[in-house]
Amino acid sequence: MKQKYLISIVGPTAIGKTALSIKLAQYYNTEIISCDSRQFFKEMTIGTAVPEPEEQAAAPHHFIQNKSILEEYNVGTFELEAISKLEELYKKHDVVIMVGGSGLYVNAVINGLDDFPKIDPAIREELTQRLELEGIESLQNQLKALDPITYEKIALDNPQRLSRALEICIGSGKQYSSFLNVKKNSRIFKTISIGVTADRELMYERINNRVDIMMENGLLEEVKNLYPHKGLNALNTVGYKELFNYLDQEWELDFAVSEIKKNTRRFAKRQVTWFKRNKETTWFDFQYKLDDVTNYLQQILK
Repeated sequence: MKQKYLISIVGPTAIGKTALSIKLAQYYNTEIISCDSRQFFKEMTIGTAVPEPEEQAAAPHHFIQNKSILEEYNVGTFELEAISKLEELYKKHDVVIMVGGSGLYVNAVINGLDDFPKIDPAIREELTQRLELEGIESLQNQLKALDPITYEKIALDNPQRLSRALEICIGSGKQYSSFLNVKKNSRIFKTISIGVTADRELMYERINNRVDIMMENGLLEEVKNLYPHKGLNALNTVGYKELFNYLDQEWELDFAVSEIKKNTRRFAKRQVTWFKRNKETTWFDFQYKLDDVTNYLQQILK
C-alpha cells in the first residue's frame, strides 16, 4: 500500500490556520479533519471562529459542528472517531489535512492517548471541594510536591488539567508524568507537522481584531441564547464565560470584552508553548508564500 500522510497544521488562535488548510486541501485535492475542541459543537459558531460556509464549501471538512453541547464528548472519543474517519479517507486519498489549535486533541490523533489507570471518583470530588474552599494555589502547591515535572509543563491556571494530574498522582501513587509518552498504538500514516506563527505583537493584534469582529457579528446574542446552559463544560471557554459574567451583571460589557481579548492572548501564548515542544514541526510566518509551504511538503512527499 502506498504510504499515507497526515499534514498537521498547528499554531495559535487567529493566526490563519484555516486559510492554509483550505489552500493545501485544494492543492492536494483532499479533505480536512478539524481538530478544534470547541468547533465540534453546533451551538457555538461565532465565538469558536467556525470556518465560514464558503470556506467549508472550498474543501470537504469533518468534525465541524457535528456534536451538541448537550452530548458528552471528550478527547478519547474524538481520537477513536478521527482515526476511523482517516482510515475511510485514506481509501481515496494519500494525503489528508488536519488543522486545529487544541494540542491535546492533535496529539491524540498523531500519537494516541496516554493510558492512565482508573481512579476513584471520590478523589476528584475531594479536589473539587478543596478548589472551592482553599483556591487553586493549594492544588498547585500539592502538584509541585508530588510531580514537579508536570508542574513545570501543565497549564497551572486550568483547574481541570490541574485536578486531573493530581487525581492520577494521588490515586495511583505514581507521578502523572510517568504515564506519559509510553508506547502507544501505531498509526497507518506518517505525520508532517507544520506551524503558522507571527511576532507576538502581531499575533496579539490579530486576536484583538478578531474579538472585535466577533462582537460585531453577534457573539453577545449567541452567548445569550446559550445562557441557560452556562454550567456545561463545553461553554467553560474563552469568549463565553466572560460574557456570562456580563449577563450575570458582575461585569460591564466593555470590561468583559477586554477580558476576552486578554484571556485569548494568554491562551495563544500557551498554544505556542505547547506546539513549540514538538521539534519536528516546521514553522512558517503567517505571511508565507504558498509555494514555500508546498515546496517543503513536496520534498517529503515525493
